[in-house]
Amino acid sequence: MADSPLDVLDLFRIDAALSHGDLWLRYFELGGMSTGLQLEAYLYGALRPTSHDHDIIAHALNERFVELGGNHPVPYAGDAPQDHSDGWDGWDGWDGRDGRDGGDGGDVADATEGGGPGSS
Repeated sequence: MADSPLDVLDLFRIDAALSHGDLWLRYFELGGMSTGLQLEAYLYGALRPTSHDHDIIAHALNERFVELGGNHPVPYAGDAPQDHSDGWDGWDGWDGRDGRDGGDGGDVADATEGGGPGSS
């Protein structure tokens, strides 16, 4: 299963010479809320991270690559490949509009404009 979209994060972790614990600490420092075990499951493809968690992991890895004198090789959720011929639908099914639920990004406005709480 090497090079599959689901375990590519672990390949980047290995290239960045980070242990699971080191990556989890960086992830947590950036606001990640998953446990170390959940992070490992994301890395191995056993669990699919949300777009938000993927971006935090990618950011932690990219910061490490910069420390090593490199660039930012880890793609963020919005950079997911558009070719779906392999059956993969991107990071967490993200369609580029909302980043969390595939919605149109108007959830807050929809709740406050006519029909939301407190409307008459």
